[in-house]
This record gives sequence, structure tokens and C-alpha cells, in this order.
Amino acid sequence: MLALEWLKNAHGIMEKLEATQLENIKKAATAMADSIEAGRWVHTFGCGHATIPVEEMYPRIGSFVGFHPLCELPLTFFTQIIGQMGIHQFLFLERTEGYGQAIMKNYDFDSKDCIWIFSHTGINAVNIDMALEAKKCGMKVIVYGSAGETGDKASRHSSGKNLFQLADIIVDSCVPLVDASVPLKNHFDKVGPLSTLSFVTMVWMTITTVAEILADRGVHLYIHPSHNVPGDTTAHERLDAAIAEYQKKVKIL
Repeated sequence: MLALEWLKNAHGIMEKLEATQLENIKKAATAMADSIEAGRWVHTFGCGHATIPVEEMYPRIGSFVGFHPLCELPLTFFTQIIGQMGIHQFLFLERTEGYGQAIMKNYDFDSKDCIWIFSHTGINAVNIDMALEAKKCGMKVIVYGSAGETGDKASRHSSGKNLFQLADIIVDSCVPLVDASVPLKNHFDKVGPLSTLSFVTMVWMTITTVAEILADRGVHLYIHPSHNVPGDTTAHERLDAAIAEYQKKVKIL
């Protein structure tokens, strides 16, 4: 079964992450913990399927206040495929220089913030725009993607830099550039991509490390609780507290 071949490839990615990326994840988590402890934000961004890790981390059961998603609907919602907000428009926007600058104009950033960008290839203009604008604000730029495969590749941006070349901290997703991993009989293209699995794995490796660092520093975390467990009579109170803390903090933006 090809299911087992994909599963073997997925296990291989997780093993590579454990073997090679723990130190980089700790560096990234420390920078994020510094921002949250300072009362500021870890801004998170991705486009296309790289929005999935952003949507996974907050709001999410088991995560906590401190992560601010910068999700743009035209870069996220392209599942109509054709017509309004279709794939052709999405591909145009993610490669259009200046769009990221327009996104960043909406917020009041601070040098104590950091930005966490997900991109498999790191070559598209919108991600590079976001990184360049973040650096102008003095923010640390943290990039997760296929750095080992694409770290030296030419970008689609007039700066000549790709996203990995702009990053202060990089965590390599360990995913091959082609992403899809399973050959299919009588077909040129493979099936079974791995980048989303790697991104989500890295998200929770990172966020649990951020939580550990902050707890060791004595920082109280407003954790998003499960409100579906029978007998837990205070879950909604804890949820309300987390949302209230988010509401209070987001006003600074």
C-alpha cells in the first residue's frame, strides 16, 4: 500500500527533525518567550497551505495567548479553485511585491515583537515583504521551511534575497523541495506531500518549548482549555480569561 510508503516518509521527517533541529527550535522558542514575557506578540504568517500551521496554533486547545495570526483571506481561502478567490488569483498575490508591505501597515509593531513565518520554498514576494518590514521595525524574523533544499535559491523579489537569507533564526522542515513524496505508477508527478505534517510537528515542538521556558521563568500562561470534557466545571471560565487577556493585549496593535 502506498499509504505505508507515505507513512514511512512521514516518520523519516519526524526523525530528522528530532535529530537535527532541536537546538534551532530552542533558539526560536527562546526568542518567542522573550517577546511574550515582555507583554508583546509573536506574529505568525504563512500563505497557501503554509497558513495551516498558523491556524493550528492559536486559538487552539493547549495553546496560549501570545501568538497573533496575520492571516489574509485571499492568501488562505482559495478552495473555490476557480472563479472568485481562485488559485490563479492566489498565485498572483503571493508573488506580487508590495502586498506584504500593505498587510504590515495595518498593525503597530514593536521591536520586542518577533515574527514567525512559514514558507516551504521561501522564494515568494509576499513572505519576503513581511520579513523586510519586520526587520525595519527591529523584530526578530523566525523562518520555518525547507531551508536545506531552498536556502540558496533565487527569490521572486527585487531585493534578490530569499526568506531564509533574511531570517535571524531558521528551523529546517527537512522536507524535500518537491514536497510530494510517493511515486505513482504511470504518472510523472508524485503524490503525498510532507510539508504540512512537518510544519504542524514543528509548531508543537516549538510552542511546548516556549511554554516550558515561560513556566520556568514564573510567567503565568493563559492557556486555551478544552471545554468538551464532562465534569470540568471551570473550563468556560478559563476560556473566558484567555480570550479576555487576548482582547486586552491585542489593543496595543
